[in-house]
Amino acid sequence: MSGPRLGVCYYPEHWPREDWPPHASAMRQLGIEIVRIGEFSWSRLETSEGCFDWGWLDAALDILSAAGLKIVLCTPTACPPAWLILKSPDILPVAKSGVVRGFGSRRHYSFSSADYAGHCDRIVSAMLERYGGRDDIVGWQIDNEFGCHETTLSYDTSTLQRFRSWLGDHYQSIEGLNDAWGTVFWSQEYPGFDAIGFPQTAVTESNPAHSLAFRRFASDEVRRFCERQATRIRARCREDVWLTHNFMGNFTDFDHFDVGKTVDIASWDSYPLGFLQQAWFDETTKSRYRQTGHPDWAAFHHDLYRGVGRGRFGVMEQQPGPVNWADCNAMPVPGMVRLWSWEAIAHGAELVSYFRWQQLPKAQEQMHAALNLPDGAPAPVQQEIRQLADELATIPSSETEKASVALVFDYASCWMADIQPHAAGYSALRQAFSYYSAARSLGLDVDIVSPGADLADYRVVLVPALFTLDVARLRRFEDCDAEVLFGPRSGSRTTDFSIPHNLAPGCLQQAIAVKVLAVDAIRAGDEIAFSYAGEEFAASHWLESIESDLEPSAVTADGHGVYFEHDRFHYLGAVTCGTFLRRIVGELCGRAGVAVTSLNGDLRLRHRGEQVFVFNYGPDVARLPSEHGCLLLGTETLRRADVALWTNTDT
Repeated sequence: MSGPRLGVCYYPEHWPREDWPPHASAMRQLGIEIVRIGEFSWSRLETSEGCFDWGWLDAALDILSAAGLKIVLCTPTACPPAWLILKSPDILPVAKSGVVRGFGSRRHYSFSSADYAGHCDRIVSAMLERYGGRDDIVGWQIDNEFGCHETTLSYDTSTLQRFRSWLGDHYQSIEGLNDAWGTVFWSQEYPGFDAIGFPQTAVTESNPAHSLAFRRFASDEVRRFCERQATRIRARCREDVWLTHNFMGNFTDFDHFDVGKTVDIASWDSYPLGFLQQAWFDETTKSRYRQTGHPDWAAFHHDLYRGVGRGRFGVMEQQPGPVNWADCNAMPVPGMVRLWSWEAIAHGAELVSYFRWQQLPKAQEQMHAALNLPDGAPAPVQQEIRQLADELATIPSSETEKASVALVFDYASCWMADIQPHAAGYSALRQAFSYYSAARSLGLDVDIVSPGADLADYRVVLVPALFTLDVARLRRFEDCDAEVLFGPRSGSRTTDFSIPHNLAPGCLQQAIAVKVLAVDAIRAGDEIAFSYAGEEFAASHWLESIESDLEPSAVTADGHGVYFEHDRFHYLGAVTCGTFLRRIVGELCGRAGVAVTSLNGDLRLRHRGEQVFVFNYGPDVARLPSEHGCLLLGTETLRRADVALWTNTDT
């Protein structure tokens, strides 16, 4: 797929058929090129088992195609219909409480149900038989938002059977499992794999190794489910038809790098305002960015999913107005949807698709904004889409290049932190975001990569929370030439959730001689001061007591080391404020010869080849950095939600 292109999510089954031709015509006039369709349509496609009604979808696709629109067709497996639940209630997922999660919304299935897998095979195969050869279909989306509404983990019978089998394959013997999990503690030893249940109803907390194994298994089940559909689609479609899945924001319940290997392009659903309200940000931050979103939130996910997609990503659902699902659902300021769109493109998005074409006045999402109002009249945001489409037609495209800075993001570390946070409010995702935000506030581009990524050619590598470090992983850091910053809890656990025999940070001690003896879990709202280069900073949530022959670069008032450096390796044993992270990242860039740009708190930059994008997320008027090239978009003065673009070439 060449990009960037604009798209929209469309649900023809929600509207009278006579509305479809004017809808399609209006989409094209707006600058829309691609339409996503079908992800929640199973009940209309297969009205009862084996009885298919293709007429309405045939007509919709023909109308859209006749208007010059291309199609992303979705498999509808996120919403098994009522007749299927009545026939096979065992496919329903079960909550950790043991309560069956019933019919009446969406994502009501267990990834491990063999019965459901068979039904999915049937509907996907039937769709491919009907539509696999259509020239107007440029891509297929598999399912919709895996794991949404806490559905990655299910505690049903089918899942338990597959989990026990997975444990047998992984550990080979029950003796091996008992040893790895430390089940001798509290007399937890299992006589066989069939004796193992879910980490679900223990009197106190479950064994953390048990919980981690269940999380790893569940992630594998998501990958297996996606791969099963991907294999069918690839067998029936042209080679140039791409596969995707629309991942989510602030979501770590499965390993997206692993699942991403099954598709061609990673896409995600961008809702900056809803997630601002539901994330960890303090009230001051939520208030300042209530109508714009945090300056780094969408960018973080663009770079994450570009990594998941091995360089290729798109936005499948872009928020066009207020959402309906947050605690407070703000209206974006005028111009913000255009800014979000340009920012996705600046990070390399091949597609920006808006959710949705028309607001439905019924059911659960009737308060969710769209490009058209419930009565069919254009929403004001269409002016921004039309402006964006005109700008895209005149501004030359440029390729996204490899950044100088990499951030290593590890889903297993997120699971470990969730299972055993030790300090209220500690989050591995939040840690990663804070390091990313510090780098981005210095005008830096960041590639977010998996723990197994090739780090060659990066000049600075940030490792905010990599709980498990083995010799092979360590060698990747040793073999690159970058300045490497490790955050607290690095190397603190083995793959089976035990403390390394030589204590944290495990084998990292071979590269930097620090040993964690204990941890001070700081109460929420409290801080511990430390000094660095004559300035005072603060640690919160997590502060490690470190033994080392190295002279610490930062120390608390009582002389405990917080930050240590040796050659290219740097270890920070505390959760710290963004000001300190910005200071340290800037210094590492200086050592590595990476240029930084001093920005005010609300401006952000993104480079794409010779093009430099500037975005203003704040309420105050700002000016471009003093040194810039020829402006292609915007002016030197940026108001709230303004975008500017300059090029460093003469063309």
